[in-house]
Amino acid sequence: MQTTPVVPYASSTASKKEQVATMFDNISWRYDLLNRLLSFGIDIWWRKKAIAQLKPNHPKFILDIATGTGDLAIEALSLNPDKIIGVDISEGMLSFGRKKLVEKNLQHKIELCLGDSEKLLFPNNHFDAVMVSFGVRNFQDLELGLSEILRVLKPNGQIMILEFSKPKNLIIKGLYGFYNRTFLPLVGNLLSKDSSAYTYLPESVLAFPEGSDFVKILTSIGFKNTKALPLTFGISSVYTGFK
Repeated sequence: MQTTPVVPYASSTASKKEQVATMFDNISWRYDLLNRLLSFGIDIWWRKKAIAQLKPNHPKFILDIATGTGDLAIEALSLNPDKIIGVDISEGMLSFGRKKLVEKNLQHKIELCLGDSEKLLFPNNHFDAVMVSFGVRNFQDLELGLSEILRVLKPNGQIMILEFSKPKNLIIKGLYGFYNRTFLPLVGNLLSKDSSAYTYLPESVLAFPEGSDFVKILTSIGFKNTKALPLTFGISSVYTGFK
């Protein structure tokens, strides 16, 4: 693992966790729009594919870490759970998520709370499934965050992580790299008004130990039957495992 973490604001003395919270507070008002625009809508299909990995186990009590505005939690309602709790370190993102839940009349099924992935305020063996979409690369301490997920999962409970990865095909890799260096920061910075956020995001993808490297980390933490499912030429991947 790298010793110097990639952070949103290089000149800041705040911790990565604090910087990530500030960044998402800053871009929360444009986050959903930019997700659809910058992924060309493919993020919707990615979430559906990710949630499908949980379906065989019929989880009834689900934790969604780095829930943001709640898109993954809302998609997980297709599993017919009894309750979903979403936690995030950005109150700005949560406020937009809560408004979305009220508009969709879903607040009785999904609860959004301020929370730290590395210090989850839940007892041991509590959830049937824990999921994270595009959030683990923002953890300040990756291993600690994953260990907390393992702790709060029930025995045989499932972890599901959706995260960006790096394409292996040379043509796709080149196009993806060009997109990340030019289009994404240009449009992201223009619409979000945060000049650092959409430069940090692709840099954090490059620094993340994806694919088989991340599967090995999950296994080392204590997860069993771990695997990775690449999506869309490997631009993103779904990782699963069990306690």
